[in-house]
Amino acid sequence: MTPSDRDEAEIEASRAPLMDHLIELRGRLLICVVAFFLAFILCFAFANQIQIALIKPYQAAVAIHAAALATGGHANPIELIAVMTGIKPYPPGSAAVVQLIATAPLEQLFTKMKIAAFGAAVLTFPVMAWQMYRFVAPGLYRNERGAFLPFLIAAPVMFCLGGALVYYVMLPFVMLFSLSQQVATDGISVAQTTKISDYLSLVTSLLLAFGLCFQLPVVTTLLGLAGLISSKVMAAGRRYAIVAVVVVAAVVTPPDPISQLMLAVPLVILYEISIWCVRLIELRRKKADDLEAEIA
Repeated sequence: MTPSDRDEAEIEASRAPLMDHLIELRGRLLICVVAFFLAFILCFAFANQIQIALIKPYQAAVAIHAAALATGGHANPIELIAVMTGIKPYPPGSAAVVQLIATAPLEQLFTKMKIAAFGAAVLTFPVMAWQMYRFVAPGLYRNERGAFLPFLIAAPVMFCLGGALVYYVMLPFVMLFSLSQQVATDGISVAQTTKISDYLSLVTSLLLAFGLCFQLPVVTTLLGLAGLISSKVMAAGRRYAIVAVVVVAAVVTPPDPISQLMLAVPLVILYEISIWCVRLIELRRKKADDLEAEIA
C-alpha cells in the first residue's frame, strides 16, 4: 500500500455524518468562547498594569523630547530605542512624566474593557488555532497534518515579532514625532494633550496591523503548500508586491515617512523570505513525488 493509499484510508475512516460534525464544531466553539471569557476576566483584573506597560513607549518619547529641549539639540533616535529597550536609563533631569486625560465619566472603564478584549484575543489565539486544527485535521492527509502543525507555532511567533517592533521602535518614534509638532513661542502655545482612549486605540491598532502584516510568510507558505501559488509567480510579481506593501504601510501607519518605512522595509524582507519558503516546499514536493513514483 502506497502512502497515498494509506492517507485515503485514514480519511475514509474519519468520515462522519453532518450532524456529528456540527456537534463537534459547537463544542469547539464553546471551548473558544469560554477561553476568551476567562482571558478577558484575567486581563481586566490587570488592566491598570497593562495600561502602564502600554504607556511606557510614550514615557520614553517624553523623556527624550524633554532632554532635547533642555540641551537645545535634537532628539537622538538611537538613544530613544536604547531607553525603550532598557539599555540606557532615562536622561538625567528629563521630565518623564506622562499626563493622559479622560474626557468622559466612563471613558477609562470602557478603555480598560477594550484593552481586556484585545488582550483576551491575543491570549486565546493559540487555543482557537488548536481547536480549528483539531476540527479540520481528520480531513487532511498525514503529510498535510505534519506540515500544518508548525504554522500553529509560527503564526503567534510572527505576531509577537510584529508587536515587538511596534512596542520598542515604532510607537516611541510616532510619539516623539507627535511631541515635536508642539508649538511654544511668545504668547502662543500649542501643547499635546492626549486622551487615554485615543492613545490606547492607536497602540492596539498598530499592534494588530503589524502583527497581521507579519503573517505574510505564514500565509504565503500555506498557499504554496496547497499549490495555490508558486515561487516563480511570486518572484515575477515582486515589483507589484513592493507597490502593494508601500500602499499597505501608508494606510495602516500614521502619516509620517519614518513610520511607513518601519513597516514597508520588514514586509519587503518578509516577502523575499516567503519566496524562499515556497521554493523549499516545491523542492520537497518534487522529491516526494519522485520517491512515490519510484515506489509505485
